[in-house]
Amino acid sequence: MAQMDSRVLVLSVLAGAAGVSLVWYRSRRGRLWLSSGDEWRDAGGGAGAALALQARQAEVADRLGALIQCVSELKDEVRALKDALPRLQEQVRTELRGRGAEGAHRTPRRKRAEGTARAEGHSSEEGAESEGGYVTAHTDTEEEEEELGEVGGENAARIAEEKDDLAVLLERADSLFKGSESEKKEGLVVLLEKKEEFGLKTPFLWRLMRAYVDAHDLATDVGDKKSHAAAGKMVGEEAITLNPMCAESHQWYAILCGLLSEYESVQNKIKNGYLFKDHLDKAIELKPQDPLSYYLLGRWCYAVAQLSWIERKVAATLFGEPPSASVHDALKNFLKVEEIHPKYSKCNYVFLAKCYKDLGQKRQALEMCNAAMSMCTVSKEDEEAQNELSSLLPSLSA
Repeated sequence: MAQMDSRVLVLSVLAGAAGVSLVWYRSRRGRLWLSSGDEWRDAGGGAGAALALQARQAEVADRLGALIQCVSELKDEVRALKDALPRLQEQVRTELRGRGAEGAHRTPRRKRAEGTARAEGHSSEEGAESEGGYVTAHTDTEEEEEELGEVGGENAARIAEEKDDLAVLLERADSLFKGSESEKKEGLVVLLEKKEEFGLKTPFLWRLMRAYVDAHDLATDVGDKKSHAAAGKMVGEEAITLNPMCAESHQWYAILCGLLSEYESVQNKIKNGYLFKDHLDKAIELKPQDPLSYYLLGRWCYAVAQLSWIERKVAATLFGEPPSASVHDALKNFLKVEEIHPKYSKCNYVFLAKCYKDLGQKRQALEMCNAAMSMCTVSKEDEEAQNELSSLLPSLSA
């Protein structure tokens, strides 16, 4: 959970296609006053009410001005995208030619494998099927075993030694990730030194993504933060392409998409919002017992549930259908976190309390607050959760 809440503050406003609303969230967290029917009420009549109405009208004008600017920016980006489309076809052809050459280079090995399978009386398709009848892809371990089978003597010993070196490196990376801020910084340095050697290994790549997330959170300069997030996302693209069945790769790629959106244009904010949700869903599909994924999804659902009326209208106008999620959806995910990992984090208890409060269940909300209070405050995220508790408790005691 280290550094998680700070990065999720970004993710929590990534409401898919409603990413346009980030313009407002930067200046003020919470819902726009337009979304609350109560605030349209007359303040009591007279000059005071007239002044209040004028102030609100001025605020609406400011909001609409920001919206118009946002739409204008989006149109400019769409125009730039259209200008780039004619070059896209040639780029795709070039990439496909490169992949074709790579496939042709690997053909002899594939033919040897098929020949061996036929010699044993099995077709290559039968050899690739699992017991349940599903065709399965070769894992990294299987590929390494094939390599060991095709080479002998000194080469086999060298490959085995490389596997041992990778295991030691991964263990060290995990240890540094759990350590102090200086150890987290060291973790990125250690992994980058070994990227050329282990850059095609999925377990290495998703840990490198994780290290970039830590580097982003620990950086104080905005330029450094953006650089770390962008570099980590590029590593994520490599990892998912190499092995699309790795849950950790999808999870950390989603997190990096959320981080990078803070520094992107409106168009890319929206794109990264979709990527965040899609890859988080994939991570849960591949590894349904990881509490972190459910916590992130709960934060996303809670943010979407808080979208104001005007934000939903903007999303519907620009993209056809705004993202959909309720407080009940958020509560379901936070409860799943607690089911998988009891006392997972102080932050999870705080959001459980918020959900129960929004649903009018004060007794359960107080229970969650008490559970959060019973947990020690260790990290920066715990401190932020404690501050939220201080403002939440008075409203529940009233």
